[in-house]
Amino acid sequence: MSSTDSTPARGAEHRTVSRVMAILEVIIASEPEGLRLGELSDAIGAPKSSIHGYARGLVTTGYLREHEGRYLQGPAVSTLLAIGGQQVPVGYHHALEQLSKACDETAILSILVGNSAIIVDLVEPTQTIRASPPMHQRNPLWPVSYGKCFLAFMEPRRRDAYLRRITDDPAERDRIAEELVTVHDTRIGYNRGERNPDLFGVASPILLQGKEVTMAIGLAGPAARMDAQLDRISKSVLDAAERLSTAGVRE
Repeated sequence: MSSTDSTPARGAEHRTVSRVMAILEVIIASEPEGLRLGELSDAIGAPKSSIHGYARGLVTTGYLREHEGRYLQGPAVSTLLAIGGQQVPVGYHHALEQLSKACDETAILSILVGNSAIIVDLVEPTQTIRASPPMHQRNPLWPVSYGKCFLAFMEPRRRDAYLRRITDDPAERDRIAEELVTVHDTRIGYNRGERNPDLFGVASPILLQGKEVTMAIGLAGPAARMDAQLDRISKSVLDAAERLSTAGVRE
């Protein structure tokens, strides 16, 4: 293919990148109110039909979030900054330190990013054999413990769409939905070796008033050791989540 033949394709790619970046910049500048689709279209100077597709893709990947018809900055933007060295609030890290010390297991802070969960901070225990999950990587929401917390408090249509993507079996979707009701009511999600038979996970959502659930705190460790003290661990995780929920975000 000649350079002349490839120029239109490269131009289209550049326009796509430019438009996506323009959407992100305009939305971030509009915080905390965000923008409706029509307002975003006017700000970018592009048709709503074109902007809508890009915006939906950015919501799915977590770079934007949609709330009551308005587009706002999504948690994936903060995750990129965290990878670059920005730390989570001190209060959250201190809670992880306390939780890890109390149970001598790995304490984890996870956030919801699109249809994935990302660990943004953790504190490891003194134990030689311990869970050491990677940070700043996308994990599936199901069946990890903190992912179950996000699903349990997720808007029903979004949750149902996610479940349809991960399984074609209606009976399995019903079983998962039933478990998520329990997670919602108890505010505790368990991963009893469902992803790795040697590891257990326990998590609880951080509930900030008036906001969707996008953070969870929990513990992970060897299955046999966690199972032997599961009741105590569950209470410690739930107490930590409740304290953070009451305190809110602190720098």
